[in-house]
Amino acid sequence: MAQTISLRKGNTRLPPEVNRVLYVRNLPFNISSEEMYDIFGKYGAIRQIQIGTNKDTRGTAYVVYEDIYDAKTAVDHLSGFNVANRYLIVLYYQQAKMSKKFDQKKKEEEIVKMQEKYGITTKDK
Repeated sequence: MAQTISLRKGNTRLPPEVNRVLYVRNLPFNISSEEMYDIFGKYGAIRQIQIGTNKDTRGTAYVVYEDIYDAKTAVDHLSGFNVANRYLIVLYYQQAKMSKKFDQKKKEEEIVKMQEKYGITTKDK
């Protein structure tokens, strides 16, 4: 059984962005789920790992820990960690930030529809 590194110190108060779900970027495209479990499993029990496979999500993954303190320890130790000559970017998953990207596209589409509906043209067209 692998040893785990624990951060738990009594009732440590965590910042609000700390989350059990981590968003990992800049992964090698050919990384396996076993390699992911080896790297991230050192910091605690993992509930789930999802690795991006399509064109838009390659090189990214979500890692869900059982315990929030294990997730914090993983972020602290693995941000900037070198895997196959790529430095990992490990962030706390934040639903609000992720959904903003999609909201922006929807708003732009709505603006274009409104412009077409009311016959408004922009200078760059």
